This record gives sequence, structure tokens and C-alpha cells, in this order.
Amino acid sequence: MSLESPLALLGLLLVPLVLFFSRRRQRPAAIGYSALHDLTTLPRSLMTRLREAMPLLRAVVLVLCVAALARPQQGLEATKIYSDGIAIVMVVDISSSMATPDAVLDGEVSNRLELVKRTFRDFVRGGAGLRGRDGDLIGMVTFARYADSVCPLTLDYETLLSLLDQVDIVPQAEEDGTAIGEAIALGIERLQGSQAPSRVMILLTDGTNNAGATPPLQAAQIAQALGVKIYAIGTGNERAIDELTLLEIAARTGGQYFHATDDEALNRIYAAIDRLETTATVSEHYQQYAERFAWFLLPALGLLLLEMALVNTRFLSIP
Repeated sequence: MSLESPLALLGLLLVPLVLFFSRRRQRPAAIGYSALHDLTTLPRSLMTRLREAMPLLRAVVLVLCVAALARPQQGLEATKIYSDGIAIVMVVDISSSMATPDAVLDGEVSNRLELVKRTFRDFVRGGAGLRGRDGDLIGMVTFARYADSVCPLTLDYETLLSLLDQVDIVPQAEEDGTAIGEAIALGIERLQGSQAPSRVMILLTDGTNNAGATPPLQAAQIAQALGVKIYAIGTGNERAIDELTLLEIAARTGGQYFHATDDEALNRIYAAIDRLETTATVSEHYQQYAERFAWFLLPALGLLLLEMALVNTRFLSIP
């Protein structure tokens, strides 16, 4: 609590003067009576006591009015946090080889796609030592022979993860393949519409580019020109992964290449990406003040009305 006009408190110096002059003005009424001794033995009524307290009531009214004039204020401190998020596109391989059961998830054997989906969920929502993303636009692209945009950039993580649950291995043999270049190109297209200060692609694959018209390194060159950073993650058997190409893709765009075959390793990779790709937050502190003079003025008015009612009714003096 603070006072906007503390000098108004000097008005409290008037309170003793008001009490002094109020008591001087009070003159007891003279009544002719033959035996005054009998009157002194009568008990003092509540009204008598209240009448004697009227000067004190005026003093309380004055104190409250002075306090209201000092404009008491209550400070309400608040903090606004602005998030300057980044844009992330997850590019997930759903070719038939991602169904290979050589991954480890929660200590048990799992296929590669389920490993990717579980850790992707932890990366977005948080868990398994990951802080989760907050304020970042996240989208998803899947690919086999063809690339497909599953979810545009969004802050609606629940919808994103619901769509992730529906992602599965490509069902048709004619749709099978690994079009890494096409997937990168589609991911770039999805990131181009974002005004985020940082644009990132996380590419998860277990194979070698064998489909599509866009060579992976050419797509990486486009990403570099547009300021898109690519983190490439190889899952599964290293001998089946074109690691040299993935390393070059990451190096050209300022990203990194990782390899993982279990959830612990993949979570460590996501944790590293978390540290490298942080969301900028700016905190702004401000102080708001709420006027509290009414807390004093309203009781003062109430007491003043009470005094006026009493002096004009029960305590009315007749000359």
C-alpha cells in the first residue's frame, strides 16, 4: 500500500483541535430539581454514553476523510512473458524398412517407426528428460516414395500428436521407397510461410535416397539459401543408412547428424537439439496501481450520516 498524496496526512493535525472545540461547545442542560443527589445515583444509559462519544465520532470521520484525501493505492505487480518461438518441421520416414524390429523402446524390442513416434511425442510435449516445446510452431511431413504434408505448422500440439498417432508404414508396395530429397523440399516449402526468427527441420530416416526427382544435396543447398537448418537423424542399421549424405546435408545447413537405435539415445539427441534451438523469451515487469481511497471514504460517509441522524433525532437539542 502506498500514498499518492502523503502531504494530505497533515490534515490529521486538525483532529485534536476538533476534539478540543467540540468538548468546549458541549454545555450540560440545567434543570431545576430539588434533590440533585438522587440524580447522581442513576445509572448512565447507552444513549448517554453514545452522546458523550459524538465528538470522538466526528474525529474518526475526519481521520478517515484525511486518509482518503491521501489517495492510498495498492500496487499490483505483474509480469508479461513474450515468447519468440521457432518453426520446426519433423520429416519422418515411413518406408517399409521402418517396420524393422531392431529398435529398443522402454527396454523392449520395437520397430523403428514406433521408436521415432514415441520420442517425437516426448520432444513436443515433454517427458523422458525432455523439457518439451513451448511457443514453437511445429509441423510434420512423412515420406516414402512420395512426400506428404501431414500437419502444417501449428501451436495446437494436441492435434499434431493426434495426427502422429495415425502415422503408419506405407501400405502399398508401389508407394514404397525413400525420397529424402523430395521430403526435404516439401519441408522447406512448409517452413517458407513462417516468419519465425529460426526455421529448423528434423529429418528422421533409416535408408538411402532411392526415389524422387530432387537429389538430397540439391534440396540441402536450397535449405541453406533460405536459412533452414537441418538436423538429420539416422535410425536402425548404420550399414543401410547413407550417413555421408546425411552428414553433408546437416553440415551444409548448419545442423548436425546423429545416429540412434534406442529411445535413450534418441532422447539424448532431442535434448541436444533442445539446447541448440532455444525459444527466446522476454520478461516485462510492470506495476499497476488500484485506488483504495473508497476503503476510507465510504466508512467516513457512513459515520457522518449516522451522526446527522442521531443529532437530528435522539440527540436533538432544544434551546
